[in-house]
Amino acid sequence: MPNPRKPIMLDAEALSPAPSPQEAPPVPEPEPQNTAMQRATRAAGKPRGWLSKLFWGAVFALFSMAISLAAWDFVNGLLARNIWLGRAALGLTALIVLVLTIAILRELIGFARLRKLDSLRTEAEAARTADRATALKTLKKLDHLYTARPELRWARGELTSKQDDLLDADSLMDLAEQQLMAPLDALARLEIEAASRQVAAATALIPLALVDVLVALSTNVAMIRRIAATYGGRAGVLGSWRLLKGVAAHLIATGAVAIGDDMIGSLAGGSALSKLSRRFGEGVINGTLTARVGVAAMEICRPMPFKALARPRAGTLVKSALVGMFKA
Repeated sequence: MPNPRKPIMLDAEALSPAPSPQEAPPVPEPEPQNTAMQRATRAAGKPRGWLSKLFWGAVFALFSMAISLAAWDFVNGLLARNIWLGRAALGLTALIVLVLTIAILRELIGFARLRKLDSLRTEAEAARTADRATALKTLKKLDHLYTARPELRWARGELTSKQDDLLDADSLMDLAEQQLMAPLDALARLEIEAASRQVAAATALIPLALVDVLVALSTNVAMIRRIAATYGGRAGVLGSWRLLKGVAAHLIATGAVAIGDDMIGSLAGGSALSKLSRRFGEGVINGTLTARVGVAAMEICRPMPFKALARPRAGTLVKSALVGMFKA
């Protein structure tokens, strides 16, 4: 047993030096969760019950009645005080009503074109298992849809010249998809890449949480509207919102709103991601979710389902959109 009164000899070489604060590993930042695109997508895809629809419908009807009665009383008051001022107010009121009527008609036309795309997609799917006459009838409707599109003139001519050589309906539909949908898919992919790049940059540069949600939501609505116009939908404001709700509901149902670390690593690379800030990581996630929204919008707005052509991958679109932004 060692004597406690004797000094204890320690070997200085055997002791390891204490680590300095400069050599300490960095504190890991929390993984980005509940990002702007996730919040916006969940908000847009949240289903509304009948009670909510009834409430907001009653509020809108009451608000419209209040505005109409106030305008009527205002015009009548001016007519009683000064006939010329009253006539000017009456003319301006008629102009406002005319503009609103035109806007409503444009929205109704937009809804009709969206329903036409839905009907064509259903017919194109059924025509693959039908006879050749049914497939030719569907091809005629598709050709008529893009009559006014000069960029599809050559593709429509190729489709007309080659369809006589094909005898089965499945081959005819594959030819139509390859000739008509391929150039439109390329345009839609460009729209998705531009929107993904814009949302990723806005998320990385805008520090305010609510603002980046609004930017992501508005960018996705504009992207869906342009994709619908690419395929011939030309959706209005209400039609674009309807498409956004349908896309968001589809993404929520399929679980595509959640993105894990494997998706982030496949986009930016493990070594690169460790060098990025949390805002840049959220930008990658928001850009990826925007690409997923765009691909889902392609499936909804496309008059033909993806069969002969491969469905675009969100990861590939984001890589192309963010090329050069994330380098190891």
